[in-house]
Parts: sequence; C-alpha cells; structure tokens
Amino acid sequence: MVNLTVAHALAWATQILQNISDSPKLDAEVLLLHVIDKPKSYLFTWPEAELTDVQLSEFKQLITERETGYPVAHLVGVREFWSLELEVNNSTLIPRPDTETLVEKALSLDLPNNAKILDLGTGTGAIALALASEQPNWQITAVDYSEQAVALAKRNQQKHTLNNVTVIQSDWFCSLPNQQFDLIVSNPPYIDESDAHLRQGDVRFEPKSALVALDNGMADIKLIIEQARHYLAPNGYLLIEHGYQQALLLQEFFAQMAYSNILTVKDMAGCERVTMAQFQSKR
Repeated sequence: MVNLTVAHALAWATQILQNISDSPKLDAEVLLLHVIDKPKSYLFTWPEAELTDVQLSEFKQLITERETGYPVAHLVGVREFWSLELEVNNSTLIPRPDTETLVEKALSLDLPNNAKILDLGTGTGAIALALASEQPNWQITAVDYSEQAVALAKRNQQKHTLNNVTVIQSDWFCSLPNQQFDLIVSNPPYIDESDAHLRQGDVRFEPKSALVALDNGMADIKLIIEQARHYLAPNGYLLIEHGYQQALLLQEFFAQMAYSNILTVKDMAGCERVTMAQFQSKR
C-alpha cells in the first residue's frame, strides 16, 4: 500500500469493513476525513490526491480498530446530533438519530416562551443542547449521575456557547429539591440485561449503566414517571425515549400514575420510540 490515493484508500477500507459494519463506506469516509482533516466534498473533488505516509499509517490504524468493532464516534471523538458537533467518549451513550424524534416532539409543544426544561441522564448533553439551540429563551437544566458525563456535557455546552443550559450532577431528581419544570425529557436506560443486542455493535463499548435497567428494562422509566409528578408545573409534559416494544408498558404506567394526554411517537424507521404525557400538578 504505497502512495495510496484517496479513492484507493476508501475502496480498501470499505472492503475491509464490509463484514463488520452496516455502513462500511460511510465509516471509511468518516475515518479518512478525520485523518486528512478535510470536508466531505474533498473526497469527490480530489479522489486522486495521495495520502502522506503519516496519514496512511494513521488511517490503517483506525481501520484496524474499527475492524474490531470499536465505534467510529469513539475513534474520531465526535458525533453530530441536531447539526451540533458533540464530543463523545466511552463514559456516555453515543447520540443516535432516533433521539432526534424526542427533540422534534419537544419543540412542537405549546410551552411558555421562558419555559423551564429538565433533561434527565443528559450524557453528552445532546438533547439539552439541541433544545437550547432552537429555543434560546428556555432555561434548561441537564443532569447526569456520572461525573465524567457531566464534565463531557459541560464541555459540549461551552463549545457551542449555549448559555441557557446548566449541567449538574444528580441521581435523577435528587439534586433538584422544590423545583418545577414545564417539560421533563429523558433517554434513560431501557434495555433488559439479557437482551442479545448488548453483545452487538457499538453498545458493546458503551457504559452498561446508561443502557441496562432492571424489571425488563423498565425500572428507571417507572421511577422517572412516578417521581416526575412532583417536579412538573401544572399540565407539564414528560417525554421519555424507550425501546420499540415498550410503548404499551409506558402508556399503561403513565395511566396508573394519573397522567393524561398520553401519546406515543414513532421514529424515522417507523418504530414506537417516544411516549409523552401531561400531569396536572396538585401544588
């Protein structure tokens, strides 16, 4: 592999990755662009450009790591979400397009201009920062139990100078005494510990604490639904992302906890992904 061009490097890498990735060509492009530090248009404009020895060595190393299953987002250290480039690492979940369904639904709600929002289990800060970028007058609190996740979310908040977001460490609601929010959103752990998907793809490299919940994946969801009633403003909304087979369970538990206007929203793939409801606070 001497004097490889951009086109040849991509073809080689795509061939290597075709049996371990659902998107081998895209993976190869993202990794090569990271190495050469160019925009995507460069791949089509300069396919005959040759890689330097240093670039080729780095690219080969990244492809080798990707071949073992290591996530592309961790290899390059960033992932785009809602047009925001976010720093990622192995302390949190990698932001996924499915979660944009929750953001879209939250933005469609009839909320006060200066609404107070809570993002539970913020991870990279993806949901909170996406909402903040669209609604600069909203005051958003983002919490996570993990110190590493809190530090990461703060770096992403500072990177995009979204000053209407405050990131704090909290075990769900524990650090939020006597506060009320017009909207609470969460992408909590919702995978059952015996789920075979935990041994596949990127999730093998993500923290189990952000993925797995007891009670067939429903333990944290139920805790949030139950406790959120004490933190929602009158007729406040709770939106929760969940597994594609859990919508009915959420709807039933929302009803048991005396929520109203319960609705499930499908993601881009047509899977039931987000369930929301309102609660009439007795405060």
